[in-house]
Amino acid sequence: MAALGLAAAMQAQVRMNQVGLSPRQEKVATVEGVVKASQVKILDAKTGRQVAKPRVLRVASSPFSAKRRTVVDFSQLSAEGDYVVAVGKHRQPFSIRQQPLREVSRGALKAFYLVRSGMPIEAQYAGEWARPKGHADEQVRVHPSAASPGRPAGSVVSSTGGWYDAGDYNKYVVNSSYSIGLMLCAYEQQAYFRQLNVGIPESGNQTADLLDEMMYNLRWLLTMQDAWDGGVYHKLTTPSFEAFIMPADCRQQRYVVAKSTAATLDFAAVMAQAARLMEGNKDYPAFAEQARRAALAAYHWAEQNPQVLYRQDAMNEAYQPAVTTGAYGDSFLDDEWYWAATELYLLSGDGKFLRDAEQRQPKAFHAPSWASVAALGAYEWLTLKPETALVQTCRSQLLAYADSLLKAVEGSCFQSPSGNGKGDFGWGCLGGSFCSTGVALLFAHQLTGDERYLTAARENADYVLGRNALGYCFVTGFGTKSPQHPHHRISEADAIEKPFPGLLVGGPNPGQQDKKDVKTAYRSNLPDESYLDVVDSYASNEIAINWNAELVALVGWLDALD
Repeated sequence: MAALGLAAAMQAQVRMNQVGLSPRQEKVATVEGVVKASQVKILDAKTGRQVAKPRVLRVASSPFSAKRRTVVDFSQLSAEGDYVVAVGKHRQPFSIRQQPLREVSRGALKAFYLVRSGMPIEAQYAGEWARPKGHADEQVRVHPSAASPGRPAGSVVSSTGGWYDAGDYNKYVVNSSYSIGLMLCAYEQQAYFRQLNVGIPESGNQTADLLDEMMYNLRWLLTMQDAWDGGVYHKLTTPSFEAFIMPADCRQQRYVVAKSTAATLDFAAVMAQAARLMEGNKDYPAFAEQARRAALAAYHWAEQNPQVLYRQDAMNEAYQPAVTTGAYGDSFLDDEWYWAATELYLLSGDGKFLRDAEQRQPKAFHAPSWASVAALGAYEWLTLKPETALVQTCRSQLLAYADSLLKAVEGSCFQSPSGNGKGDFGWGCLGGSFCSTGVALLFAHQLTGDERYLTAARENADYVLGRNALGYCFVTGFGTKSPQHPHHRISEADAIEKPFPGLLVGGPNPGQQDKKDVKTAYRSNLPDESYLDVVDSYASNEIAINWNAELVALVGWLDALD
């Protein structure tokens, strides 16, 4: 640990992407404080010879404090190799190589295999992170809040498979649906994802590894639909969070809990999307038709139950056992209707769904999140022809949003479109404010060919991978300084010093909702520095499948373009 501390101290002055840079991309570093260009050296790592003279883009003031930082550019350096940015005694190594994001792209997708529920994770695919099967979920109880005439309270259902959602061991329909939906959007746009091999049990079949991984969770999602009426349970959960123990050691009874309109519409959307993409697939020959029927049944249930909200506190007043795990509550459902109607129209061609989508089209574009999924519908419309009014509106809204992001780079301390206002930081910001926003910029680039949008998407990736106020590469297992103690039960309980690789942590969160629970006090209240690399910091250091999905979409797409 002493060596790690020394290394971190040596790098403290320089912030930059620690994973690697492409020969063709913009190359920028941020230096803490005010320095002249002549004080920043770009050196060959082997010879120590200076290989580039950076220029100062700006001296920028933090929007949150009196700190000043110097942004330097050395984009003229394009030769592949290993280098060092040197400022006085401070050193930050970096490399330039073809497809520098390939391994972090593979690692981010492989992480979904590592968090699979209900199967042994094998050493052949997981190495030292192999573990025995946990949470078979073959004896799940129907919670009283979820009872129907066909499945009364206390009934036993099988709901095997799926991914653990976050640092906990529960499985949530809204977040699973969003995560799959975003990754399938990226898959549709880039053939790269059809060839990406990450080494999972299904590798080598006739299906892309990304689709194989999605199928592991999609088949679990199918078990969350009540066949009696088509409604979808909000989540599969224990009443309270498990302790920090391994999955195989967990003993709490698990329940399917309360149907909700949000979960049912998200389910309808992703099932329709997956049915379309899996049509004719030889490895999963029955799935497309099964998913199509499930999507239609779910949409019909939602039409009959258009405003059934998941309200956990009210549920606990009415039913026992009380449930205190993640709520994923959502009171605004127009975006879920829009996404579901869009996907069902693309699947079926039925004008009813087109009319439903037109009625729910949002007034502006926002990068998607689990609670705001309209952009997943917009992404589908962007490339469709003919250019109907709906399609044209989607395009103009996206480009207006992307242009607003470009303007933010001009005064940025870290040469990034995100991270320049307090609102960019909070729970899961590295996924939502940086990766998801970066994907939106990539769609803008795909639509227009304007390289400025691609550069801005790379800049957000550079922020996540090290060019930020804390100098962290926020993806476990990558970079010269990455999180070592994420809020993740398996990583904490498995007796392996290193955490699972490829996990994106939530990131700086000035809300500090966990400050009464963490043993280590936050060192800063500044929005972009309010982060703790300790296992009990669930507000800043938890992991989650939606953030990893956003990472997969961003770095995989960027790797494809390299």
